[in-house]
Amino acid sequence: MRSHLTHFAVATRFTLIEHGRNRFAMILVIVFVPVWTTLAFVAMPDTPARMRLRATGEALAPHGNELTAISGALNAVTLITGFMMFAATFSGSGFDRRLAMAGYPRAHLVLAKVTALALVSAAVAAYATAITCLAWTPRQPLLLAAALFCAGLTYGALGVGFGSLLRREVEGMFAIVMTSIIDLALQNPITSSGADNPVMRYLPSYGAMQASTAAGFSTSPVPGHLAIQLTWFAGAALVALLGFRRSTRSSLPSTVPVPPPGPGSGRTNLPAPRRTTTPSATAPDTEAH
Repeated sequence: MRSHLTHFAVATRFTLIEHGRNRFAMILVIVFVPVWTTLAFVAMPDTPARMRLRATGEALAPHGNELTAISGALNAVTLITGFMMFAATFSGSGFDRRLAMAGYPRAHLVLAKVTALALVSAAVAAYATAITCLAWTPRQPLLLAAALFCAGLTYGALGVGFGSLLRREVEGMFAIVMTSIIDLALQNPITSSGADNPVMRYLPSYGAMQASTAAGFSTSPVPGHLAIQLTWFAGAALVALLGFRRSTRSSLPSTVPVPPPGPGSGRTNLPAPRRTTTPSATAPDTEAH
């Protein structure tokens, strides 16, 4: 038991150190979240936007800038958590592979990444909720934080999957950015005329968007939509697990050169002994004279 805890603690420490070295991500957390959330609140008009919230069935008329601020907070959280987990997975893939090939348990490496993802998502979600509450007061701040946290988990798992499966950094960044933008832009009634389309329920952050909207403008709890978002997280985590297992499989990658033959390798450059025509002949004496 102590050995398992030690392996888990060491893997978690290395994972958190990797996140701490990503100074650009730290700057994004400190600057991008308040800037993007505040701009979404200030730039949009406060004209009421009539909508029907599918999560509760209520007809609502929230201010347009407040509704867009929720969408902006979700966008900021998903982008940052997805970026942080992708960057850590992509840059640390070689280190993880070497650990796995050396016999380090993959289960502890995976649990360390899940722990880091939960800590990152919780910190960014709490920060985004606090920034939102400075601009206006949602009716259920705790539900808003929970919705942002679940959305961060989902996109963080997607970031791990992209980091394990994609070969170039620009590919992963583009995938995260475009997925988040398309996902949330289509669900915002201010920017999309098809936000009430039933197809929207199949988008990755549908559960979080419904729960956060209910948190902002309704007093009804919506645990079912948080469960929907956690289901998306479970699916993304499964993809990330398969990608991580593939990237750390115990075989030399094709980019690693094969070492030249050396002594004891069984592939020497000495000429093969000549065959003799006498059946009873023995192998030539190889002892040095």
